[in-house]
Amino acid sequence: MAVAGCTKCIKYMLFFFNFIFWLAGGVILAVALWLRHDSQTSNLLILQFEGQQAPGTFYISVYILIAVGAVMMLVGFLGCYGAIQESQCLLGTFFFFLIILFACEVAAAMWGFMNRDTISKELINFYDSAYIKAVDVSGSPSKDSAIKVLEAFHSTLNCCGKGDDTALFKQVIGTLCPRKTQEDVLKPQSCHYKLDELFSEKLYLIGLAALVVAVIMIFEMIFTMVLCCGIRNSPGVY
Repeated sequence: MAVAGCTKCIKYMLFFFNFIFWLAGGVILAVALWLRHDSQTSNLLILQFEGQQAPGTFYISVYILIAVGAVMMLVGFLGCYGAIQESQCLLGTFFFFLIILFACEVAAAMWGFMNRDTISKELINFYDSAYIKAVDVSGSPSKDSAIKVLEAFHSTLNCCGKGDDTALFKQVIGTLCPRKTQEDVLKPQSCHYKLDELFSEKLYLIGLAALVVAVIMIFEMIFTMVLCCGIRNSPGVY
């Protein structure tokens, strides 16, 4: 027998929140795919120097987002169907998946908080290792590949040097750094600063998406419990 009164209102509110949850899953999946194929990050993270790939810690969070977005769309559909059908079994399964997702999101948030500076620091260290080889006057065999790595950083981020560049680097600044305007030549932006800025913006976007999803999930868990209790207490349900 169908629920009535306030419980019926909860039923449609749960359906609405599940629909929003399903849409949020699609948005997160789309954002994650955009982050994975964003030209700035992709151009930097595919670089290789002295047989080592550029650090790809950033992609760990992106792959987690892709998985979360796909699961959210599946779980959101399950919640919508369970709410409309007033099925305690489907709603119970939906609640179980919500708990798992919420726990994973908390774990991912803790990992992201502890590693919030790691991503940019790893790439800064990678940049610095190429920087040292590029200004080496002893004729290092890896100097040409180091110069190519620096050129990729400079052209992608529109930056130049570390901000406290040596006299040796300033001698080759004209060939290594993009020069779009005279101001770029006189006051080039530090690549250390640009790397921090690049990944801070993207991690902020990921954190904002996670916060919105967490709020939706809390409301969904509450509504799911209330609706299950309402279905159980409805006349004709034993």
